[in-house]
Amino acid sequence: MTHTVQIEVTDETLAALRRDPSSYAAELRLAAAAKLYEVGRVSQEMAADIAGLPRAEFLRALSQFRVSPFQDTPDSLKRELERE
Repeated sequence: MTHTVQIEVTDETLAALRRDPSSYAAELRLAAAAKLYEVGRVSQEMAADIAGLPRAEFLRALSQFRVSPFQDTPDSLKRELERE
């Protein structure tokens, strides 16, 4: 099951950022996923899903935000391996 989350943004904001709604939504998804991953709220797999990207592409995109791809603890890696 999927859900839609809406964020209201003014035309002025989109114009100032030189973004259309679709590209801005993708940018926000990636930024949110990177931050959630950075602070340990989600795994790489979950963050990639939030960003709407394949995991390898998400890991490459982390550099845009100066986020290391090595955030996992040994326990979180073990749990992730057990799920696969």
